[in-house]
Amino acid sequence: METLWFCVIALLWLGYLFLEGFDFGVGMLLPVLGRSERERRVLINTIGPVWDGNEVWLLVAGGATFAAFPDWYASLFSSVYLPLVLFLLALIGRGVAFEYRGKVDSARWRRTWDAVIVAGSWVAPLGVGLLLSATVFGMPLDAAGDRVGSPFASIRWETLLGAAAVAGYALVHGAVFLSLKTEGEVRERARALALKVAPVALLPLLVLLLTVQLRFGSAWTWGASIVVALAALGAYGRLVLRREGQAFALMGVAVAATVAALFGALYPNVLPSTLDPAWSLTVAGAASSPYTLTVMTWVAAFGTPAVLVYQGWTYWVFRKRIGTRHIPAVSVPSASAPSGSVSSGPASSGSVSSGPASSGQVP
Repeated sequence: METLWFCVIALLWLGYLFLEGFDFGVGMLLPVLGRSERERRVLINTIGPVWDGNEVWLLVAGGATFAAFPDWYASLFSSVYLPLVLFLLALIGRGVAFEYRGKVDSARWRRTWDAVIVAGSWVAPLGVGLLLSATVFGMPLDAAGDRVGSPFASIRWETLLGAAAVAGYALVHGAVFLSLKTEGEVRERARALALKVAPVALLPLLVLLLTVQLRFGSAWTWGASIVVALAALGAYGRLVLRREGQAFALMGVAVAATVAALFGALYPNVLPSTLDPAWSLTVAGAASSPYTLTVMTWVAAFGTPAVLVYQGWTYWVFRKRIGTRHIPAVSVPSASAPSGSVSSGPASSGSVSSGPASSGQVP
């Protein structure tokens, strides 16, 4: 049962990296690919219906870790407390910016919130990469599972490499997603950018996997790492041929193989100690009681399919491409305007706002 939940947590991180990865990338590329307000609204509307649902995977991953492996949760999160706070602030600021950028018809107002989106979209994947690489490479833990050293003990060259790896993947993943989800000039710019930056942006991920395998790898995790390289190469080739859907799917294969390689190299540990291997937290030693894990399994067996069906339905509804022709100009009523006027706030039924897409917006 402990091994099952270790795999479940790895699967939850896979879902988060794949789904949240591309909307981080969209935020990173907002000032690069969005050369006008209407184009920036196109970019935001590509993820408007789904970005908050994607973050559910992070919440469930953290909650599952807390319930299934409380010692892992306590030792890891307390060891990376400062980077974790910055990561959470980035997520909060990014979410607020999506909701607030369309509230006032002011270029300065929108530029301010766009800057928050971009900053949050860079800081968050850097934090995720640091957190995951600290898990794999370990922390200076004593026999009680407490961190030894400064609050910045998690910031080492290996964890900085992990931060760069996740951020680079998110950048490319977002560009591929935009080439799949948009049309016109935005689509062409996104495709050209993905082809240009992919060889450099994905290099830290390949170096990270090589470093992990040289230290902790086994035959099958080496195989998973090779799959990552082949999938990335395949995605590049599909993008050259304008097969954006296939390229996007191969980016998913790459992140799936990455998670398999990292968590496979970590097992049977959940958090190694860099001071003494005997003090490492293991799957068996950090797990909750069998009763707790059994109850969690039954809850997950019924709840997970419902979540997957709902989220799949959301992506299906909003599956079409979007371009500037779908984004009408938005007028802002004066203080004396009648109540039926259109504002730049959240879209009402049948309207499009400059904020994230709602149920009345163009998919």
